[in-house]
Amino acid sequence: MTVCYVGVEVGAMETPKVFESEYRFCLILWEHEPIKSAELVKLCEEQLGWKPTTTYTVIRRLSDRGVVQNEDTIVTSLISQEEVQAAEINELVEKKFEGSLPAFIAAFTKHRKISEDEIDEVQKMIDRYRREAGDE
Repeated sequence: MTVCYVGVEVGAMETPKVFESEYRFCLILWEHEPIKSAELVKLCEEQLGWKPTTTYTVIRRLSDRGVVQNEDTIVTSLISQEEVQAAEINELVEKKFEGSLPAFIAAFTKHRKISEDEIDEVQKMIDRYRREAGDE
């Protein structure tokens, strides 16, 4: 199958592009999967104000791109929320910050107050990354 990709590798494969409205759909799916397509249509109508045809179109498009699977009217995701988020961040850093994570973080922190707890959490991530990178 041919899939439209973001062009950013996450793990061993590239993650298909998920656009904003599709992402809102996926949030509902990730919360309720596996789910019957008829139930998903109902949730999208309630939460997104979508008509049934819109939901079925999004299911078909995401299925064609390898993001979701619709088998025997049961819809499940093939890509996790974490994978989609990582691909979007990677794309942002590549496009807007020439691939520089420090430049991204500098721009992010320049306009947003970061709490001590957030700083500690980020430091733990960095420390964990260093430990894991050292094991390789």
